[in-house]
Amino acid sequence: MIFYGKQDVNDADIAAVEAVLRSDFLTQGPAIERFERRVAAYCGAKYAVAVTNATSALHIACRAAGLAEGDMLWTSPITFTASANCGRYCGADVDFVDIDDATYNMDADVLEQKLAAARAAGRLPKVVVPVHLAGQSCDMVRIHALAEEYGFTVLEDASHATGADYLGGKVGSCAYSDMAVFSFHPVKIITTGEGGMVLTNRADLYEKLKLYRSHGITRDPQLMTHASDGPWYYQQVDLGYNYRMTDIQAALGYSQMDRLDQFVARRRHLVARYNELLRDLPLRTPHVMDGAGPSWHIYIVRLDLTRVKKPKAQIFAEMRDRGITLNLHYIPVHTQPYYEALGHRPEECPVAMQYYKEAFTLPLYTLLTEEQQDGIVAALKEVLA
Repeated sequence: MIFYGKQDVNDADIAAVEAVLRSDFLTQGPAIERFERRVAAYCGAKYAVAVTNATSALHIACRAAGLAEGDMLWTSPITFTASANCGRYCGADVDFVDIDDATYNMDADVLEQKLAAARAAGRLPKVVVPVHLAGQSCDMVRIHALAEEYGFTVLEDASHATGADYLGGKVGSCAYSDMAVFSFHPVKIITTGEGGMVLTNRADLYEKLKLYRSHGITRDPQLMTHASDGPWYYQQVDLGYNYRMTDIQAALGYSQMDRLDQFVARRRHLVARYNELLRDLPLRTPHVMDGAGPSWHIYIVRLDLTRVKKPKAQIFAEMRDRGITLNLHYIPVHTQPYYEALGHRPEECPVAMQYYKEAFTLPLYTLLTEEQQDGIVAALKEVLA
């Protein structure tokens, strides 16, 4: 069976993990900071905070931004639910900005229109979470300019986009945002098993992120309410969480960084082959925005429903019968029962709803061979015939 994603772990990765297992620290040790420094340096950001997963990264980033009850967070409907749930964890209301029909990322024109209406209504968002779907950056120049005009915090959900490029820099540099979040789940570009990271260039946010990662506890005398009682002393100065990454995970991530550019190059090669092999099928292949260099976490195609009358569920079933598992990224978040119960309706984001009717994800990972890729395309030609 060929699945849509798969990790790529080699002997060097295993040796790095083994070295930590034989060391003095399995958690809260030196491997964490070493991994953080390496990712920050790669992206060109000043600070990085490693955590248990990208969901916890989004959560503490929202906390660091001061998001709270009575505030509003906006994000894309085409994303994993965590991009919205992080706002709800803070007690904030959540709303959705429809997607661009070409890139499937947050539509900056729709965002601008929605912001103008929100200002007139006196209900502007405190945090906006643009999602870099499939590893392609959103139009961050436009979003940053709107943040300057309307005064919201920009939190990039770059979970798909480790290693991606944007306007000559790396996604994660925070050149056009306050914070950016990566995911290191096994199917992502690099993996720590589970894991995530928040990057920022702001020292004030960095200090808050570190605090919220570890119970709100500090040993820094400058953050305490009075002088230390002794070398054992610490204070809980805020309500935080146990979102700490282990040294085991960090060692794997640090080792994987050795091959990050290789991983991205391989994914780009496979995407170029897909684009060529699928050219004559009743499908729309991905569009890349000017200035973007996607890292291609996933490969999304859209059915031409004027030519394909077979139900999508049947296409999935027939591909699975041929040993190939398709996927869908994503069911529009605003249609989930939880968000419907909060008052959201499908018609809020019509472009996202049309996308949902047409889109599905083909297998893409670094260990996918060209022979397997040819077999996937051959099977798809049979199913769509």
